[in-house]
Amino acid sequence: MTKYFLLFCSLSLLFLSCDRAERSKHNIKVSFDESVSTTDKDGRLLLMLSTDDSKEPRFQINDGLNSQLIFGMNVEDMEPGESFTFDESIFGYPYPSLKDVPPGEYNVQALLHVYETFNLSTGHTVKLPMDNGEGQHWNTSPGNLYSKPFKITIGDNGIEDVSVVMDQKIPPIPEPEDTEWIKHIKIKSEKLSEFYGRNMYLGAHILLPKGFEEHPEAKYPLMVFHGHFPSDFGGFRTTPPDPNLEPKYSARFDLDGYNIIQQQEAYDFYKRWNEPDFPRFLIIEIQHPTPYYDDSYAVNSASQGPYGDAITYELIPYIEKEFRGIGEGWSRFLYGGSTGGWEALAVQVKYPEEYNGCFAACPDPIDFRAYCLTNIYEDDNAYYYDSEHKKLEIPSHRNYLGDIQSTIKQGNHLELVLGDKSRSGQQWDIWEATYSPQGEDGYPVRIWDKMTGDINHEVAEYWKENYDLRHILERDWDKLGPQLKGKIHIYCGDMDNYYLNNAVYLMEDFLESTTEPYYDGEVLYGDRAEHCWNGDPDQPNAISRLRYNSMYVPKIMERIAESAPEGADLTSWRYQ
Repeated sequence: MTKYFLLFCSLSLLFLSCDRAERSKHNIKVSFDESVSTTDKDGRLLLMLSTDDSKEPRFQINDGLNSQLIFGMNVEDMEPGESFTFDESIFGYPYPSLKDVPPGEYNVQALLHVYETFNLSTGHTVKLPMDNGEGQHWNTSPGNLYSKPFKITIGDNGIEDVSVVMDQKIPPIPEPEDTEWIKHIKIKSEKLSEFYGRNMYLGAHILLPKGFEEHPEAKYPLMVFHGHFPSDFGGFRTTPPDPNLEPKYSARFDLDGYNIIQQQEAYDFYKRWNEPDFPRFLIIEIQHPTPYYDDSYAVNSASQGPYGDAITYELIPYIEKEFRGIGEGWSRFLYGGSTGGWEALAVQVKYPEEYNGCFAACPDPIDFRAYCLTNIYEDDNAYYYDSEHKKLEIPSHRNYLGDIQSTIKQGNHLELVLGDKSRSGQQWDIWEATYSPQGEDGYPVRIWDKMTGDINHEVAEYWKENYDLRHILERDWDKLGPQLKGKIHIYCGDMDNYYLNNAVYLMEDFLESTTEPYYDGEVLYGDRAEHCWNGDPDQPNAISRLRYNSMYVPKIMERIAESAPEGADLTSWRYQ
């Protein structure tokens, strides 16, 4: 009798478990109100859940340890009041499905990242998120629709009867205003407008030298600071730090009052800029966001268009004409860190005689045998180390002690939630949008399967021949060597957070041992230095990263002295 009783109990528990599974629901409906109707009704619909009350869920999504939850789907022709349902089938991060979300209380929020339709000159029609002055950020882009967060409870039976209505629209961002020192320009690019089938613009913030108005005879060298989208010219302040500024702690640098340090460094640069012995330059920060990222990587690209030519042959000459630049290759210099470091080196390599030197700090991968920790030519998978019996994920971010915060798989899965077809606006996708050939559908061809990490080696070969900077230099050194002699300067911490130093080692091996003529530049490393170490051995990262606009000037002056052609203007801009 005991045996039959146990069997009866076991069957009862099984049926009860199945009944609970059948009754478990994980559905959240999302719509938008007609009060915030939008002209473009296509886009990426995002649903976010958060257990952190400190700020809105849309500001808590990242690939670090403190990320909250997000799920995403494409929508087309979304009409006011029309509901789209997030159920267990919709892919999410860091939980792949709503059914995996633990029971508890959450803040819920939805956002529509609006897509615009582009009819490209290549004959393709694509739907992409246009930058709207924010620097290509889905959570702050003007025109995007979103809801105010509210509390929901996820129970053992899932989520029931939850509807989220987006009734808010992100407002436009005002343009920065000109000052005595800083001017702002925006021009229509004919090259980019033709490619995208609509008007496209390039912008820049220009820092004028002391005495610009008082010396109309002077023409100036140009320093081009490459990097992410700048809302205004950074690191320049004409007044001392605000005495009422409340000190803020920087977790990245473990420094109290880092915001005060930043203001002091900006004011110190202003004072240095005005000193009698400081050379008079034009410094520009470029605005070149694309529908794929906050900047174009400053090179021509199959899917992003001719940004390299547009910047070098349209934007730069316009600035030099308007602000009395010398306008010759020997008088132009490139510098920047991270993305800007790659751009500085790539632009110098792609346009060797249009610029006279690059200072590339912590550059994004400049040799794709070390695409962070992946060799895209020899590895079969980007997410896991090669092993017969052990499945170990490849990391993507560490601190200076080697502690891991994220993996390549996790970062790519977050991007896949934010947008398919390389449309997430994040790091791995912009590399793909820049380096990959254009697919039959008009979007970039994947370098690897975004879900599994399996690498497409045909695409890797395309990357190699067009954007692997070390390979291009080695392949074309007979021609490029004489044009680049003395122009390449690379700096990187040997504990770069993204393992970017690995590619720098490979580049250094080529430059130092196999170049003829000798490249006659420098490659330097910061001991235990993290990301954005830029060549200053005497200051910590927290300080040296605030001195980009002045730290390379002595080396630039040396370069001008040794390389300017006979008859070059070396005096009109050397006033006190």
